[in-house]
This record gives sequence, structure tokens and C-alpha cells, in this order.
Amino acid sequence: MNILILGGGGREHALAWAVLQNPKCDKLIVAPGNAGIAQIAECAVLDILDAEAVLSFAGDNLIDFVIVGPEAPLAAGVSDVLRKAGFTVFGPSQAAAELEASKRFTKEICDAANAPTAGYAHFTEAEPARAYIRENGAPIVVKADGLAAGKGVIVAMDETTALAAIDDMFGGTFGAAGAEVVIEEFMDGEEASLFVLSDGETILPIGTAQDHKRIGEGDMGLNTGGMGAYSPAPVLTDAITQQALDEILRPTMAEMARRGMPYQGVLYAGLMIQDDRARLVEYNVRFGDPECQVLMMRLGAQAMDLMQAAAEGRLAEARVNWADDHAMTVVLSAAGYPGDYAKGEVIGGLEDLTEDSSHMMFHAGTERAEGAYVSNGGRVLNATARAATLQEARDRAYALADQVDWPGSYVRRDIGWRAL
Repeated sequence: MNILILGGGGREHALAWAVLQNPKCDKLIVAPGNAGIAQIAECAVLDILDAEAVLSFAGDNLIDFVIVGPEAPLAAGVSDVLRKAGFTVFGPSQAAAELEASKRFTKEICDAANAPTAGYAHFTEAEPARAYIRENGAPIVVKADGLAAGKGVIVAMDETTALAAIDDMFGGTFGAAGAEVVIEEFMDGEEASLFVLSDGETILPIGTAQDHKRIGEGDMGLNTGGMGAYSPAPVLTDAITQQALDEILRPTMAEMARRGMPYQGVLYAGLMIQDDRARLVEYNVRFGDPECQVLMMRLGAQAMDLMQAAAEGRLAEARVNWADDHAMTVVLSAAGYPGDYAKGEVIGGLEDLTEDSSHMMFHAGTERAEGAYVSNGGRVLNATARAATLQEARDRAYALADQVDWPGSYVRRDIGWRAL
């Protein structure tokens, strides 16, 4: 099969790594890819938000299967155009992608499905939103309704922060994403992620993970896209996972089908666990990043078979073969992230790393310049490892990270602390 992966981050490097292990893969193209992906697959310059350009590229390159990595092409309707032209695509329709593209839409689906989630209110103007915050107090959560690259959620521990978030969102800090705002009840507990595949009818759980969103150790400081993750997540016990499937995910999928927008692809449910019960924090319509890295490390070649089964409506016959293992990924970011940071810094030592089924350095924000790897983003590398125990996976991941020669990097040293 000729396979096209859309995207260019650490998630897509991990997807490419897993797909290439499957003997079904004859040729792999990743668009736009990055410097790390270019070492294992062909990379192509392509505007992945331009559905017609993607369609033309897929046709010219005799693509059999398209895997959409990030959320933006899904929200832009790229999967719909490809499917209409007869391509097999892994990723939901534009309508179904509203589960991530609109916080308000997700809340409405949860209400209709009676799925447990935080209480909320939706606003299109700033002053009523401010009044709601003053009435309800803090802590409280302020969310830009639309896609904001993982940065449109403010967990405000005081009213001043919450009111400032309203000013930022309606003031244009998050662009069109902040034109509408959802304000939610603050949920206490421990957060973890449950990943399922869906073909529109059948749901197949494929793993759990827990990531570290905050920049600082002890989960303190500003929110980021994720500074590290591990799988499985011990807090998601079999009983809590079953409750989440029965009360949150399956009712959501049924409601989506009832509305004529059956969900096909991966659905990532962010869950808040308290008193042995889960409530929905948010849905994402793609693999998380960096959670995808640990899931792919554990799934390996079968990941492609599972994604293909979801795309072709065959999940009822699919099975996940889990090893009794653990995986961890540690993010190397540019100093200053998630604020201002430098680009173009030379990164040494990458060519000397030992990479195998238990150790991988996934690239997220790298490029090549004058024969060297250089940084080209905030989150730049993902040192990822698997082992029989989480402690061993952690030791291997940090050992891998410490072999990188990049003085301008920042690494959280406590990834996995909740589980360990």
C-alpha cells in the first residue's frame, strides 16, 4: 500500500514509525513532515489545509490510504473531500470533527447523551461572561470555543485571572477561536486520557495515557501542548474505563450517529477522575501529542491494521494485542517555551542515538540547516522508551534525552511522578 500521513510533528513521526513496521506499507509519504521524519520516509511540501491540493497530491502519488494527524485539516473538511473521491481515510468528517473544533458543540452533545461532564455556560459577548464569573467565583475554567492549538484553555484559580482570560479571548488573542467562549465548572481530581477507535458503529478501546500539560515540575506553571506522557495510566482502572465507555463514549457515539454524523477515526477523551468515577473534560478528534508517541511505541505495527479497520468499517473483527509493558516520552523544548523562544539552535548527538523498538527519539520541531539538525519550534524532540515497568521506561527515556547536545533545551525531570 502507498500511504500518506498528513502532519509534521512528533505525533506524525510516531505514526510514521509504527506504519513503517507493517509489511503492508510499500511506500510512505508524510506531508509536510520534519527533519526526523525525513530520515525514515519521503516528505512532501503540501498545504494540508487545502483539500483540493491534498486530493490532487494523493491522486498523483497513487495513494491507497490517508492518515490525518492533526485536527486542523479535519476541521477544514479535508477528509470529506478525499472520501468523496474514493480514498480510504483515517479521520472523522468535518461535521464530526466539531467534537474538538467547538467546545459548545461538545457540551450540547454531552447534554443530549447525558454524559457526565462539568457544568458550563456559553457566551458570545464579554460582559455577560464577566458577570457569570463574578457570580460563580473561582476556581473556574475559561475556554475559547474554537481551535486554539491547545492554548485556548485557562484554568483560573482566582477571579482576576478568569476576567483577564475573557478580555484576552474577546480581545482577539486567540483569533476566531475566541469569538465565542465556554466557561466551565472547575473539576477536581486526576486527569487521564482514554483512546478509542470508532468506525461509526463499533468502538474499540486502544489504550490509556497520562500527560503533563504544565511547564513546571510538580505540574505547576503555564499550560503547554504537553511536556511528557506515559502509558498505561494507572488511575484509569478497568472499572473506571468501563464506566467511561458506558456513560460517556458510547452515548456520545450514539448521539453523533443519531444526528447523521457517525464518528470514524480515533477519539481521545480527556477524563477527570474523582471518587472512582470519570467525567469528560474534553474530546480530541485525533491522537494526542505527546500521548501518540507512547501509544505507538506500545502498539507498533498493529497500529496501521487497527487504523485501516476503522477506516474500512471492520472494527468489529479487530483486536488489540497488548504487551504487558509501559512507555514514556519526555519532551525536549526550547528554553522559554511556551513563551518566547529561539529557533535555529543547533542540536547535536542525534545521529549517535541507538533507536530500536524500545528507544526512539521522535522529532516534533526540527529542520536541517547546513548539514545539522536545528530547532524549529517550541516542543522539539520526544525521547521515548518502553520497558517492562514504568520506572525502567522512565530511566530509558531520560537516558535518551540526556544524550542530546542542546544547551538551549528545557526538560521537565519529573514526568510520571503521579504514577511513580
